[in-house]
Parts: sequence; structure tokens; C-alpha cells
Amino acid sequence: MRLPSSVLVSVSLFTAETTAALYLSSTYRSAGDKIWQGFTLLFTLLPSVLVQLTLIFIHRDLSRDRPLVLLLHILQLGPIIRCLDAFCIYGSAGTFEEPYVTITRKKQMPKGGLSEEVEQEVGQAEGKLITHRAAFARTSVIQAFLGSAPQLTLQLYICVLQQGVSIGRGTLMVISLLSIVYGALRCNILAIKIRYDDYEVDVRPGAYLCIFLWRSFEIATRVAVLVLFSSVLQIWVLPVVLGNFLLFTLYPWALFWRSGSPFPENIEKTLTRVGTTIVLALLTFLYAGINMFCWSAVQLRLCDPDLIDKGHGWRHAAGYYGVRFLENGALTLLWYAYQTDFYRAVDEPVLALLLMLGYSVAIFFMLLFYQFCHPCRRLFATSVSQGMWECCGPTCFLLQGPRSPQVGPIQPKASLEQPHHVTVTDMESPEVDVTFATNGDLSQSLSSNA
Repeated sequence: MRLPSSVLVSVSLFTAETTAALYLSSTYRSAGDKIWQGFTLLFTLLPSVLVQLTLIFIHRDLSRDRPLVLLLHILQLGPIIRCLDAFCIYGSAGTFEEPYVTITRKKQMPKGGLSEEVEQEVGQAEGKLITHRAAFARTSVIQAFLGSAPQLTLQLYICVLQQGVSIGRGTLMVISLLSIVYGALRCNILAIKIRYDDYEVDVRPGAYLCIFLWRSFEIATRVAVLVLFSSVLQIWVLPVVLGNFLLFTLYPWALFWRSGSPFPENIEKTLTRVGTTIVLALLTFLYAGINMFCWSAVQLRLCDPDLIDKGHGWRHAAGYYGVRFLENGALTLLWYAYQTDFYRAVDEPVLALLLMLGYSVAIFFMLLFYQFCHPCRRLFATSVSQGMWECCGPTCFLLQGPRSPQVGPIQPKASLEQPHHVTVTDMESPEVDVTFATNGDLSQSLSSNA
């Protein structure tokens, strides 16, 4: 049983950023900056509320009589109590015999063209830890892109306007950047595990390092470009931000309406149609927030049972990074054309070149990850270089001849099937989610993509 270190990291970043933001907002209030205080509190409390709601939804606390837990969530202390619960479960594991054991079957990465299926026993305690890890992985993404990313952009913009960095503001900016990069890393890992849910995914340290460098350069460059542009063209930054946000919010719904599929009813059995609509709206809201600052690594597909497109190839990534590179270049050129006297102290052409170079470095680490460090790269039909080359359009078609019919990752044959879970009791459970019912224990569900 693995130590729930990811839970501790998520709670630590959440607590540190909230504390730093509350302290900084108090300094804004003392200085009489009501506007900056309001925005700082907004980008702190909004993601905090969404994190509490996500934890309640995943753990299904509304359907059980747990008033103390709900009260702690109302007081915005839910992540802390969940973290303590996870470590209590980890510390007490092995001290008593498990009343229920679940056998999960996962495929290993193919070696020599063959893929073996491995069985693993999952006890009740480990099942609860899996649920905790899955919940905090999702809350880290919410905290990163609906709280930390706009918070970092706001504080950096204030630094440019006030031409200085205070200790409190600098501390909050560093924590926010770490939270964004960690959230983007968890988003990548979640996308891999959901897409290849039938396989046992083993992410190595080199892959974590490559993702960290990729996301660090991508997000830092994107935030810097937005801040520089907004510092010289304050009015025009609003259409740019709203245009990006509305595009990524409405695009999944447009694809859903175009497909003619029925309204999704499999999100959660206890939800009504109104509740399902709210959940899907919040999901597209989060999807737009992610793509505002970096590539989401998945394409949202509301008509799919898993809500993501498992079959897309390299075309989506190539299109996103191509358009985003051109947009960053255009915003940088506009900043260079309308710069103020404040930027005379720096070498403007060098700064603009460094911004574009930083985004290019991010694309390089992205390609490096998919080419050499991706844990499921053996399942790809083509290499990254071949996939990107085939996305170049008719020119590449004329140069290299007919294109291959497969340009993306090979999806495993059973990837759309539900993993088989067999409970070692007198009765079998064909469902994906297995509920352990004991006296006073939490009712947990084991998801294959946790």
C-alpha cells in the first residue's frame, strides 16, 4: 500500500496558497486597495468552494448522515480533514483482517507484441485510499486553473503596475506557480489513466520531470504574455480573455449538439437532469480554464460515456500549439508596439524573443515526453514526429505520398469496455464501482481510472 503523498502535496499547496492570499488581501485592505483585495479574495474563495463541493460529490456525503464532515466543508476545512482521514487509514492498514477483498485485472504494457493480464487484490482500506487519491487529483486541477492561474496573473499584473514586488505578493506568486504546475501534472496523469484504463500505467520519475519542465515553461510564458499585453492595452485584454474562454466553453457543447446524441444520464445515478446539467457546465468551465493557460491533454466529448475523446490523434495537439504560438506572438508584438516608458529599462526585443523561446522550449519538452517518456508510448500507432508530420496538411501529403489511415495512438481493443472487478464473497458484482459496506465505514467506490 503506497503512502498517500499526493494527498499531502495537494492539501499543502491548498493551505499554503489560501493562507498567503488571505494575508495579502489584509495588506491590500490596510493600504486602501479595495479592488485588489476583492479580486484576491475572489480567486481564493471561488476555487475553495468548488474544491469542497468536489470532495462532497466524490465521497457522496450528501446521501449519508455525516453532519460534522459537511460542517467542516462549509468552514472550508474539508481538504484538511480528508487528508487526516487518508493518513489514519494508511496507519491502521494491516492491523485487522479485511472483510472484503476485490480482485482487479489490469493489462501490462505489451512486450514483444504480447500483453499479459495481471490480477491484484484490493482491500477495503486500499480502496478508500484510491478514492482519496482520485478526489485530490481532481481538486488539484480545479485549484490550479480556476484559482492559482488567475491569481498569479493578477498579482504579476499588480507588480508591473506598482513597479515592485512585496514579500507577501512574491510568496503568493511562487506558491501559485507551483500549484498550477502540479495541477497540470495531475491533469496529464489523469488523462493517461483514463485513456488507458485497462492497462497498468507506471509513470517513471523521468516522465514526471519532463512534464514538470514542459508545463512550467508553457504556463510561465503564457502568464507573462497576458500580463505584458494587459499592461499596455488594458481595454483589449478583456476581449482576448473572454474570446478564449467562450471558445473552449462552447466548443464541447457545439460538438455535442452536432452529434445528435441523447442527453448524458450516466454521470451519477442520484443526480437529476438539472444536477447533471450543472455538473457538465462546471466541467466545461474547468476545461476552458485549463485551455486558457495550457493544453488540457484531452478533448472533452460530452456524448462519450467517459466524457473524453479517447481516439483523437496528434491533430488536436498540433492545432492547439500552432494557434497558441501565433496568438502569443501577436500579443507580444502588440506589447512591443505600444510599450510604455516603464519597459525602457529592459531590452524589449530580447524580452520578446525570450518569451517566444520559452514557449518553444515548452513544445520541445512536450514532444520529448511523448516520444521517449510517455508510459503508454508502445501503444502509439506512429511516433510523435510522424504524427506531427502527417498533421501538416496537403503539402506534407504531396511530399510523402498517401497518408497512413492511423495518425494517433492505437486504442486498446478493450479500452471502451468496463474493467472486470470480482468481489471475493458469495456474490459477484459486475459493476465497475464496488461498494464496501461495513459498520460505520465510509462507502467507497473503486474506479479503474483512479
